Amino acid sequence: MDVTPEREESMAVPFHRHVMLWLTDRPIMMRVVLAILALLILPYVLIFLYVIPFIHPVSTLMLRDLLLLRGYDRQWVSIDKISPVLVQSVMMSEDGQYCFHGGVDWSEMRMLLTDTLGGKSTRGGSTIPMQTAKNLFLWNSRSFVRKAMELPLAVASDFVWSKRRLMEIYLNIAEWGPGIYGIEAAARYHFKVPASKLTSRQAALLAVSLPNPIDRNAGKPGRGLRRLAAVIERRARNSGEYIRCIYD
Repeated sequence: MDVTPEREESMAVPFHRHVMLWLTDRPIMMRVVLAILALLILPYVLIFLYVIPFIHPVSTLMLRDLLLLRGYDRQWVSIDKISPVLVQSVMMSEDGQYCFHGGVDWSEMRMLLTDTLGGKSTRGGSTIPMQTAKNLFLWNSRSFVRKAMELPLAVASDFVWSKRRLMEIYLNIAEWGPGIYGIEAAARYHFKVPASKLTSRQAALLAVSLPNPIDRNAGKPGRGLRRLAAVIERRARNSGEYIRCIYD
């Protein structure tokens, strides 16, 4: 079968040119949809990339600070160089069922949904995988859209990463003050010690400041923060079975 000159010319056009021509022929809306799909898929690609131990992810808040030319302080440390009592305290304060759920505590989410629909004030209900997904890929303001995106990202993160790696990432991207990210920078900023040397009281104070690190200053705690820290300190001492997925 003879190939016409026009057909030969078409076949000679490289594949990427075909793609570009196809995209330019589509309506603007089509290109917008494709861009949105790419943004939605990107976090899942990054989840697999972040399995690699020497890759140190940054959060969306850290990127914001860079774009606004504020800068930030973050010194990545492996989980082996973080005081175990800090890990215990954060787990007991933020997500007591961390070792037992698959990224989302569904019983907690059901209670949260019931309370929300009933018009009651609610706590966040976020697990550590959910907070990690939000910090890495999403934004801070509360909305059902963000929560709907956060849930599958948390499940995927918990499935792909080990619990140990997930905790390591979380502790290295969490915010502990204006421009202070990660536990190493936080320990040095608030207590002038490395993360490996934190005491049980210091660890508890850092843990209870996490929900609102701008207003809750772990280095200069008020009476209420000290009271919360005392509760978490006691729980951390008795948390052996709850943290086995990190240290066993």
